[in-house]
Amino acid sequence: MSSTSPYGALRAELESLTTEAFRPELSEIDRLPTLEIARLMNAEDTAVPAAVAERLPQIAAAIDAVAARMARGGRLIYAGAGTAGRLGVLDASECPPTFNTDPAQVVGLIAGGPQAMVTSVEGAEDSRELAVEALDALKLTPDDTVVGISASGRTPYAIGAVEHARALGALTIGLACNKDSALAAAAEHGIEIVAGPELLTGSTRLKAGTAQKLVLNMLSTITMIRLGKTYGNLMVDVRASNEKLRARSRRIVALATGAPDEEIEKALAATDGEVKNAILVLLTGTDGTTAGRLLAQTDGHLRAALERGRSRA
Repeated sequence: MSSTSPYGALRAELESLTTEAFRPELSEIDRLPTLEIARLMNAEDTAVPAAVAERLPQIAAAIDAVAARMARGGRLIYAGAGTAGRLGVLDASECPPTFNTDPAQVVGLIAGGPQAMVTSVEGAEDSRELAVEALDALKLTPDDTVVGISASGRTPYAIGAVEHARALGALTIGLACNKDSALAAAAEHGIEIVAGPELLTGSTRLKAGTAQKLVLNMLSTITMIRLGKTYGNLMVDVRASNEKLRARSRRIVALATGAPDEEIEKALAATDGEVKNAILVLLTGTDGTTAGRLLAQTDGHLRAALERGRSRA
């Protein structure tokens, strides 16, 4: 490698990263039968859950911190580039239909903006300034959380987002897939999931992407559990926006109450289709208006509302 190359320092940095490591034993993978390549990929993927398991204490601590802030009205904001950014946008976009959150409550920012979801935007991931602009447009508060996502842990966009958010007093989480990453160091909560070198050298949409998806699933799902968006393992805040979800909402009420279909339909009609409220009506014998008031008094936590409703009965 020539010392005069303008990319010499960056090449050396990349070569030091686990996610960029070259695996000589796979150098003729293209000559293998398709089934053998599939077996290799499948075997590689088994390393990911184990790598996530090693960081569960850090993940849990981050979730508790996020939930505490969101309970005060804060937002959860993901920021990343490329695959990492797309995974953040995906996780954010699934929260409204799953947990009936406001679209502004969980937000995904990707370097290059919405068009980067489907098309590469040259140079966007190298810009800290773009991250600062995107966060300033959201008017961050200390109750907000910003999660920087980067497989390498060195992406300027993700690091810039975390550093800017931390300077403004927001909670920060750095999710990376290499040890001793600049991103984890910049954040209050650093989470580094190291699943090893990729099957294709540097293709971090593979194991690193899977690891990030697993952690983001935990961040959003467990935070929503802590916020009372579920009742046991039932999605009682589901937004019934299509036929499948309308059917699911009725199944959820049935599983929670054991009530027959006729009573379920009456309860949903009395509560404008709100699953939590209908469950409260069926299990406490209260009316729809009282059910809504009980849930408002308990910040939407169904278990607490049930306790109050039963004590009043």
